[in-house]
Amino acid sequence: MQPFVDFRNVWLAYNDELLAQSHYAVEDISLQVQQGEFIAIVGPSGCGKSTFMKLTTGLKMPSKGSIHVGGQPVTGPLKISGMAFQAPSLLPWRTTLDNVLLPLEIVEPYRSQFRSRRAEFADKARRLLDSVGLAGYADKYPWQLSGGMQQRASICRALVHEPKMLLLDEPFGALDAFTREELWCTLRDLQAAQKFNVILVTHDLRESVFLADTVYVMSKSPGRIVVKRQIELPQPRDLELTYTPAFTDIVHELRGHIGAFRKTAGQAGAAATSGTNATSGTGGNNGTSGTSGTSGTSDTGVPR
Repeated sequence: MQPFVDFRNVWLAYNDELLAQSHYAVEDISLQVQQGEFIAIVGPSGCGKSTFMKLTTGLKMPSKGSIHVGGQPVTGPLKISGMAFQAPSLLPWRTTLDNVLLPLEIVEPYRSQFRSRRAEFADKARRLLDSVGLAGYADKYPWQLSGGMQQRASICRALVHEPKMLLLDEPFGALDAFTREELWCTLRDLQAAQKFNVILVTHDLRESVFLADTVYVMSKSPGRIVVKRQIELPQPRDLELTYTPAFTDIVHELRGHIGAFRKTAGQAGAAATSGTNATSGTGGNNGTSGTSGTSGTSDTGVPR
């Protein structure tokens, strides 16, 4: 079966200068995501999780390698994807309903049909709001909604044009624990009903294990996929599962991987610093300038 998302040996440097220095944000990423699969990307801050999202949606082009989504090469921003972020970013002068309708005013083919089919689109948006527990709030403004309600509306906005893929960048990170878990269940039910692909970027390991079919762990920058973990827990999952040994064992396993990578990176950094200091001291003893002691760094200026 052809994967829905297919990364083949993908590297990204953010500009030509960094590329010339071989300074990559992510390197050698290869992964395949099947149709309808829910994956989560976890890892330490700065590991390239959000960069992975930009590559998947065509907001960034790889410096090396290839990306295919839906069987087609990614050559620019995708229309078949929806996105939601940690901040709901609802427009304060628009009602909840009008915020949800916004993609239909922008994305073709809906844009050219919006005026003639507005009533139909509004009914569709209201049904979507009803499905996430926002019945009766369509005509409210963002400032009249709680944080959890705003995030539900943001997810509805990302889904109203029926994308084949939903990308979520820390969507629940700013919410309290109870609201966060409620939204896990909301997202679980939406994805089960509509069968769209989901790529979730999160720091919350419990969240990743509860929601995802597969969790990928990225290393610290330059980001690489270092662990792929299938989550073979029964579906649909309820919150009681999060208190079971089977669930917590997987969370602890993932935390152990991330902790080990962080420790290794810290030791490497300390060794590089120590080597640079020693080299500088030797340079001074030889009567040479301290700045000439460069053997502790590569030709890119990055500690070896």
